[in-house]
Amino acid sequence: MFDPNDLLRPHLKQLVPYSSARDDYKGSEGIFLDANENPLGSITEDNWNRYPDPYQYALKTRLAEIKAVSPDQIFLGNGSDEPIDLLFRAFCEPQKDKVIINPPTYGMYKVSADINNVQVKEVLLTNQYDLDIQELLSVIEPDTKLIWICSPNNPTGNDVSLEKIEIVLKAFKGIVVVDEAYIDFAKRPSFIHRLKEFPNLVVLQTMSKAWGLASLRLGMAFASPEIVGILNKIKPPYNLSGLTQQTVIGALNNLEKKDQMVAQILANREILKTELEKLPIVKRVYRSDANFFLVKINEAREVYLKLIDQQVILRDRSKVVLCEDGIRITIGTQEDNKKLIEELKKLSN
Repeated sequence: MFDPNDLLRPHLKQLVPYSSARDDYKGSEGIFLDANENPLGSITEDNWNRYPDPYQYALKTRLAEIKAVSPDQIFLGNGSDEPIDLLFRAFCEPQKDKVIINPPTYGMYKVSADINNVQVKEVLLTNQYDLDIQELLSVIEPDTKLIWICSPNNPTGNDVSLEKIEIVLKAFKGIVVVDEAYIDFAKRPSFIHRLKEFPNLVVLQTMSKAWGLASLRLGMAFASPEIVGILNKIKPPYNLSGLTQQTVIGALNNLEKKDQMVAQILANREILKTELEKLPIVKRVYRSDANFFLVKINEAREVYLKLIDQQVILRDRSKVVLCEDGIRITIGTQEDNKKLIEELKKLSN
């Protein structure tokens, strides 16, 4: 029987979390003389003088309806970077425990590990950008606490094998984190519907991509109530602003627009792929299950810099392992994509 408390850093088992002024009273009406807030309102037209709900109950309730999970299976953070950091802080003893990542992948896993002084074992993806399952399983040690799998993967854009993720979930006694930041652009279903099947699973998602809310910084972690409870125990008390909570609750009533935006991005993705593959300068456009392409381009670094001069900003990945000559291109509007192709045509001549 998997119990995340068996993986928890020993000193956190006795931790008494900070008790905020809103822990005992959940209502919205009353005379609030408990939190040393400004009783006169705010300097803005809207009043933001009261501290926000520290556990985001209203927002989680609405998200639970949309995601078909229960509210106690949801942790909300300041972007996905917050739950990433909290998972290290909860389960990894500095200079003792280890984690596994699969480069090329999202860079914050290693950055957070380095910040928390946790050793990283790197198992490169295959040349097809899939999990090297035999190598991955072979490097697991008794003090390996977390395995990070980004799917669809950043910066390669592809989904990794679902069957291989399942093998890891079944074989590993620690926590497997499946980062689904780009799941809305993929054809497969999310792993959040398998949380009860795999109690050691944590699924990360975000409002930054498909929902178009990157500036609000809302990341979501879906996990067992036990894991969510641990993250809630160690997070800052008011980690999501009231403005973010209120705005996102309103946004969740407009699912049709989100679906329309995703459909438009997917349509633009196919058009851009066709146009990129016509260019002599382009060596390969990799398959994408996300809202971007990894593209192999002749003299990628030089092309990247020349495009900056034309105010076309891409992401240079040419020095990333297994991404040599690679540039990551986000799917833009039709006008954005047309400008990109025009500038690449000039460089192809």
